[in-house]
Amino acid sequence: MHDKRPIVQGQKRPYEVRLLKRLAGFLRPYSLQFALSALLLLGISLLQPAGPYLVKIAIDSYIMKGQPGGLRWIIVLYIAVLCLTCCLLYLQTYVTQVYGRKVVHDLRVRLFEHLQEMSLTFFDHSPIGSIVTTIVNDLETVNAILTQAFAEILGDVLMLAAIWTAMLLLDSRLACMTLALLVPILVMTKLYRDKARTAYKNIRNGLSRINSFIQENVSGMSTVQVFNREQANFGAFDRINKANRDEQLRSLTYAAVYFPLMELFSAAAIGLTIWYGGGEALRGTMKLGVLIAFIQYVPRFFQPVRDLSQKYNVMQSAMASLENIVRLLDTQAEIRDPEKPVRVTADLKGEIEFRDVWFSYGLESPALKGVSFHLAPGERVAIVGATGAGKTSLINLLGRFYDVQGGGIFIDGIDVRHMEKSFLRGHIGFVLQEPFLFSGDIEHNIRLGEETMPSERVYEAARNANAHGFIEKLPAGYRHELRMRGSTLSLGQKQLISLARVLALGRKLLVLDEALSSLDTESEILIANAIRRLIKGRTSIIIAHRLSTIRHVDRILVMHEGRIAEMGSHEELLSIGGIYSDLYRRQFRE
Repeated sequence: MHDKRPIVQGQKRPYEVRLLKRLAGFLRPYSLQFALSALLLLGISLLQPAGPYLVKIAIDSYIMKGQPGGLRWIIVLYIAVLCLTCCLLYLQTYVTQVYGRKVVHDLRVRLFEHLQEMSLTFFDHSPIGSIVTTIVNDLETVNAILTQAFAEILGDVLMLAAIWTAMLLLDSRLACMTLALLVPILVMTKLYRDKARTAYKNIRNGLSRINSFIQENVSGMSTVQVFNREQANFGAFDRINKANRDEQLRSLTYAAVYFPLMELFSAAAIGLTIWYGGGEALRGTMKLGVLIAFIQYVPRFFQPVRDLSQKYNVMQSAMASLENIVRLLDTQAEIRDPEKPVRVTADLKGEIEFRDVWFSYGLESPALKGVSFHLAPGERVAIVGATGAGKTSLINLLGRFYDVQGGGIFIDGIDVRHMEKSFLRGHIGFVLQEPFLFSGDIEHNIRLGEETMPSERVYEAARNANAHGFIEKLPAGYRHELRMRGSTLSLGQKQLISLARVLALGRKLLVLDEALSSLDTESEILIANAIRRLIKGRTSIIIAHRLSTIRHVDRILVMHEGRIAEMGSHEELLSIGGIYSDLYRRQFRE
């Protein structure tokens, strides 16, 4: 069971430990591969001290004694050690990269699946660019922990221990002298770590802001150009980009100071070894082979220390990314399935009831105030009213994209909060004001993932939606590839495909939200005719701005300031002379 307590940023050590525990949980399915990687690292670490030690034997036992014959087996052994080290390094790198990519794949799937469950309120307050950064960039950065931190840090620690042991066995005086230089190095590392951690967190946040800004401006490029905002937006982007650049340069400054100092201490250690060890060798208290072995050991001793510092460099960037990932995974959806959902075995009849529904988006004034109405199965109802009257809020609550804060919504007598979201939305067909088409061909967009749907059903739905005519004229017909959001099609054509989609899926309940707004006359006629066929025999809620398009419905509800102000047929509402009559006269006067 993962520790899912919220991350407290002010507590660095517990914060980092808990993040690593979460990452270890993601790594658990690949524990065998991780263990194999660790064993290979152990073998590599044990082989590292062998080279200088063999050189020491060659000098002291054969060269200094004038016995060149024994050098042959030393050379063979030295080459064998190098070859074995190379093989183990290859295997260790391969195994580590394989389980690292698998963990990243699992995490990306898990994040995307988690996003599918999130409520609309989450997307209302979360920049899309920031979400994309987390799923794409942050996951790739976290892969560095899996392939460099977990494995290579362990390897560096093992190598450090093995080399220190070899140095201690050869000469304890030189070993202790070398070890004494670690004290200032550890102090420098502590200072560097604190500075680097803050810098890398700021870098990740800055990258998220850059991605969000670019995504927003590219998506709204037509608005930017229409209102001549290119220079203003460029200035805003330049400020964000410069702030990120400055943070990058700050982190590079820390590294530019720290790593040369590390090289300086390594060179100083070699100098001390030559000074002290050379004097001992001249006095005959130390063998020449021991001195030469130590000269080779000292750089190898400081190499893991340097590597650990560089890994910490990577680690800080990855920890900032891991924090974003964990925060996203720990963000709970506000709208959840009930623990014991009502199981509906029979087909829904399509009866809908709003019973004293209250709802607010968090503003001072509620969007809906005690709304109540009832739709019989197959009944067609239009909802009209001024902007902000609460029309769209009704359909958002019906599909449980938000939850009511008072009262209840019932379908066939069952509260929608007692149904699984997938079941509820699987019986409602939505046609929105701005239809959304995905990249892919037109047939794929009508099927919407239902690959078992026969092609004949797709074509029939397109004919009933009056979309077949323009689709057949396209170069590849139903196999015509669409760009992002169907940008090559007109708004009317996209809306016809959206209607065909609902017809093909055969939803029992229909919701049409301003489906005829912003259309030319020809498209409006085509879509209006398709809608009449679509709603026939289905319980339908039609939100309309153009009152001339809703005369064929059974009832009209007039919304005003979050309440149902009037209800009746077109003729009845006109005869009352109230809000609807006033809206109707104003539209036709225009």
